[in-house]
Amino acid sequence: MFWPMFAVAAGFLGLAVLGVFAVRVFLEARRLGRQVEDSARRINRAAEELERAAASAAHAVDAL
Repeated sequence: MFWPMFAVAAGFLGLAVLGVFAVRVFLEARRLGRQVEDSARRINRAAEELERAAASAAHAVDAL
């Protein structure tokens, strides 16, 4: 009777460990998603600034 109970307890322990790892992976994926979103926002801002600078340079060249 000991071994079946031990097997059931080990199974539950294994599921608990997998659950903890699943939560950790989920939290890290959310953190990575926030970092990607922040990077995309900064890249878009830099692209807009580059477009404005290019337009300004084009107007300066046209003025010559």
